[in-house]
Amino acid sequence: MCGIVGYIGENKALPVLLNGLSKLEYRGYDSAGIALLDNENLFVKKRKGRLVGLENELDVDSHNSVIGIGHTRWATHGAPTEKNAHPHTDQVNSIAVIHNGIIENYIKIKEWLREVSDVHFKSETDSEVIAHLISYYYEDDLMDAVYKAVDRMEGAYAISVISEEEPDKIIAVRKDSPLIVGIGENEQFLASDIPALLKYTRKVHFIENDEFVLLTKDKIQIFDEFRQPVEREVFEVTWDAEAAEKEGFPHFTLKEIFEQPQSIKETLSRRIDASNEITLEGLNIADDKFKEFNKIYIVACGTAYHAGLIGKYAIENIAGLPVEVDIASEFRYKKTFIDEKTLFIAVSQSGETLDTLQSLREAKRQGATILSVVNVVGSSVSRDSDGVLYTWAGPEIGVASTKAYTSQVLVFYLLALKLGLVFDQITLEESKKMIDQLHEMPRLLDHVLDNSTAIQSFADSQFNNESVFFMGRGVDLYSAYEASLKFKEISYINSFAIAAGELKHGTIALIEDNTLVIAFATQQHLYEKMLSNIKEVKARGAHVVAIAMEGDNEILKTADEVIFIPKVMEHLAPLLSVVPMQLFAYYVSVARGNDVDKPRNLAKSVTVE
Repeated sequence: MCGIVGYIGENKALPVLLNGLSKLEYRGYDSAGIALLDNENLFVKKRKGRLVGLENELDVDSHNSVIGIGHTRWATHGAPTEKNAHPHTDQVNSIAVIHNGIIENYIKIKEWLREVSDVHFKSETDSEVIAHLISYYYEDDLMDAVYKAVDRMEGAYAISVISEEEPDKIIAVRKDSPLIVGIGENEQFLASDIPALLKYTRKVHFIENDEFVLLTKDKIQIFDEFRQPVEREVFEVTWDAEAAEKEGFPHFTLKEIFEQPQSIKETLSRRIDASNEITLEGLNIADDKFKEFNKIYIVACGTAYHAGLIGKYAIENIAGLPVEVDIASEFRYKKTFIDEKTLFIAVSQSGETLDTLQSLREAKRQGATILSVVNVVGSSVSRDSDGVLYTWAGPEIGVASTKAYTSQVLVFYLLALKLGLVFDQITLEESKKMIDQLHEMPRLLDHVLDNSTAIQSFADSQFNNESVFFMGRGVDLYSAYEASLKFKEISYINSFAIAAGELKHGTIALIEDNTLVIAFATQQHLYEKMLSNIKEVKARGAHVVAIAMEGDNEILKTADEVIFIPKVMEHLAPLLSVVPMQLFAYYVSVARGNDVDKPRNLAKSVTVE
């Protein structure tokens, strides 16, 4: 959940570290810190709060160090305080460690260290034990000490270590938390994510689980858990660093909402050939293999889980196949019925979501075929999958996912069409008709976004509201789930989504005068029932805002306000209906003075349980 960065070379390390951390603040921003080896002496500086607080206390010109590590934290163990910030050091302040992840057995390690070496711990974190453990094992070989320390640790981690005793190297190790190394000329880099390195290099190595890295200014060496050298191909980053900048928008979140027409177009263009037929490059599953599956699981977390629910709807209604969707954190700890006839679909924007990754690996151990829907090329989820459907949404910096979500939904529609053809549930002509509609989506999304000023006015009238209800039926319910999540995570307003038919089973007790209810009403086969549900809440005093398709005049008679989206096939409505609610959440958050791109207590990539 945290961001780490490291540099060793011939240039000043501190500017590189600060620039890299600025690109990783989406991973955590409770505190930040750096460690440098200045004339072989360890210098550590860390501060609570945003990176700018640390930057303001550092004199870049006074530090000539050419080796260092940096960290931006999302608090797990211990409050977001200066003493709990990284880097952590050993007892004599000669070894500095940064860590992303969680050390599950840190209490046992603490107790053992106190017994064998009388260690005094300065923080409440699990991470500090790593520095003391490495120090305990250190005997003139830093790599050996790191190996021995890791052997005692349980959990997930990406760790980087520097030491006064060996000031010409950085040691790093990875297990279940992302880690990449960047290749330069007489300089090397490491980081949690590619944007941190793009200013300096486009050549990277992805570090795999249980691999150790030795960085010197001249070379990168990778070793496996048995200390054997590992050869690794160089990955060339092709996307532009400017894609990760705001480009005049006040926030990344708003920029990414407005990028959805392009991200949909990009994802679609890579999946549809000149004859308007689906080409799912990276699928790596033959048609005959699909026919062997008797179960399909979709497993994900948060926003990706909601995309999975729409994926279930699309596959069941277009391809006629039953699908089970589960939250990854629950899937891992219950009885599952998986074997070699199971297709397991993992969904993750970052491709590093720990619960999803661990669920994937468990399904793989049980014989399932793994297909992933991922935005980040080369991520852990993609590398552990048999087939990968990349979403091509481009870098998403805002913590609240927007364009990655709609791209995931689009990929599921394409997969559903593919399966519909494989199982003879639809004709080629029917498939092409839906693809024609998908080709219209960028233009239709632009049309929705053109209404942003009206949605901003609506948000300005509601930003003091302290509870909001979202409701829907059929696939609209899944859009309501995502709209509610987006709203609560960046506005900090209590909201939840319900199946509209469940109102009378308890929830309607909460409806009172001026309660704001957002009602999704895009599904004609459920339309009359949805109107009845709207009337139910209005009879109790609710203020109802409906989301409906253009040309629906009946809804105007029932709802207090209506946000119209272009008329499309009902199956595809979720690609459009969620966008006004992304804008609504954004503008309410701005009106409340929140940090939209970095909502409190959240991080972009959840790499701990």
